[in-house]
Amino acid sequence: MKAMNLRHTRVQHEGAGNWVVDFIGDDGESVSVKVREHKLSDQEEVIEQAKRVMIELTGFGTRGGKAAVNRYDALSNGDLGNEEASPETKH
Repeated sequence: MKAMNLRHTRVQHEGAGNWVVDFIGDDGESVSVKVREHKLSDQEEVIEQAKRVMIELTGFGTRGGKAAVNRYDALSNGDLGNEEASPETKH
């Protein structure tokens, strides 16, 4: 499967703290993330929150649920909240 090459990011404010962020690739593929956050008002902050949501999701499909090999592996698989990634860390 070919990786999605991001070409464009579109942010739509739907009002009342509801945002939709569309990540659109070269070949027309897209990923949409709905962000519900009343505290966010800047589009860049909304995009960063949408990225965090996607990172959380990618952790579920990595290494078949097995532990990270090292800190770099844990971070690259979305374990951003763990200061100390250890072999016992599960995805």
